[in-house]
Amino acid sequence: MLDFTYILRPTSFDDVVGQEHLCSKNAPLRVLCEKGVLGHSFFYGPAGCGKTTIARIIAKTMDLPFYEFNATSIKIEQLRKIFDQYKNTLQKPLIFIDEVHRLAKNQQEVLLPVMENNSVLIIGASTENPFFSLTSAIRSRSMLFEIKNIDNNSLEKLLLLACVNSKITYDEEAKEYLIKSSGGDARAMLKLLEFASNINTHITLKLLKSLRPNALSAGSSEAGVHYDLASAMIKSIRGSDADAGIYYLARLIDGGESAEFIARRLVILASEDVGNANPQALTLCTSAMTSVSKIGYPEARIILAQAVIYLCASPKSNSAYLAINAALGAVNDGVMLEIPKNITNKHENYLYPHDFGGYIRQDYLSKPLKFVEFKEIGYEKKMKEWVALTQK
Repeated sequence: MLDFTYILRPTSFDDVVGQEHLCSKNAPLRVLCEKGVLGHSFFYGPAGCGKTTIARIIAKTMDLPFYEFNATSIKIEQLRKIFDQYKNTLQKPLIFIDEVHRLAKNQQEVLLPVMENNSVLIIGASTENPFFSLTSAIRSRSMLFEIKNIDNNSLEKLLLLACVNSKITYDEEAKEYLIKSSGGDARAMLKLLEFASNINTHITLKLLKSLRPNALSAGSSEAGVHYDLASAMIKSIRGSDADAGIYYLARLIDGGESAEFIARRLVILASEDVGNANPQALTLCTSAMTSVSKIGYPEARIILAQAVIYLCASPKSNSAYLAINAALGAVNDGVMLEIPKNITNKHENYLYPHDFGGYIRQDYLSKPLKFVEFKEIGYEKKMKEWVALTQK
């Protein structure tokens, strides 16, 4: 029985198909590996595109012992045993952790000391951006690389190579189906070829469809669709079009996008685009983010839909977004004001507002600055009216 994923697994950077931004001669990742100075790194991207393969090539290129784990089953004792094994040696191992976004906090804390002293090279992989689930200490000590979906031309090269080496023949329409039905997943394509070739070495479309009746979803990452769909959903919600927002949400879900990623985008939008026009939006979306992380699909789709519809139907204000950008711009331009003494930690002549009915005029800036512009919409209109009363 042929196993094309094993037979065709690349053993060097030159053999990797479809990841030129990482594996070509002048790609930063490859250069760092060949110089032996690659640091702790995390890969993310769709399934079947070479994350594990590239990790193995890195170990081979840097001549490091390779240990492979999955975050869903890894045990701290296993890690400590490896750490102890190489503790007093000149060689360091490469520890590869798949599904790294599932690492528990205590597991991450075990990794931190060896990442700090560089006695071990840590490489993690995930189908979603793992930086959202990793601690800031680990993020600051590592680099992030995206593994991209494999394009159809690269899949065709792999297919031709597999068929030539194994003397498999195929109809033209079967070749097209093998490539286009695999959604940029090289492993899925080679597995379908493997199963079909075990039935007949001449591959037909009918044979392929008896094994895979429908094309795999291309996912939301193929050819930049990941970003286009997310952008379309956000812009539709911002434009208060609930039907469009729900449609693009459905596309993201059908494409395999994680519920957590979608929920995070909605939380950001709730603050950036709805803001204080409806402060409850941020609370609802934060609750949705917590809920989908505990529940998962398929029920998470209902929670996400509720959040999308609520955001579409909410009044919109980007005043918080504009205000913090303007304030950061001023700070970056060197506007560094001396803090008035009455509001420093020394409390010199500080007037406690609650002793004066909730508000008392005093200096909070050493010179006037203006960043916040309230809008006449939703709850923000009431906020503007209250702030105006305090300025009289």
